[in-house]
Amino acid sequence: MNDTTIAKSRSQVRTQDKSQTTVSSEVDKVIIGSIAACAGLIGIWSVACLASAMFQAGGPLQLAAGWFRAVSGM
Repeated sequence: MNDTTIAKSRSQVRTQDKSQTTVSSEVDKVIIGSIAACAGLIGIWSVACLASAMFQAGGPLQLAAGWFRAVSGM
């Protein structure tokens, strides 16, 4: 009598993508985006104010001269 044992060999390849996002990382992204948007708005506002001041003064040289007179008191 022959006793033969049949054994199955299993080879599985498991790949898992462990890209778990936490709530704090999402909140951080929103906060950083809000700060960047606010900084962008402030930059646009400052350029608009500077352009308006140059228009009112008559040009960049007159603006610089007027600023110097205002700061020095002359």
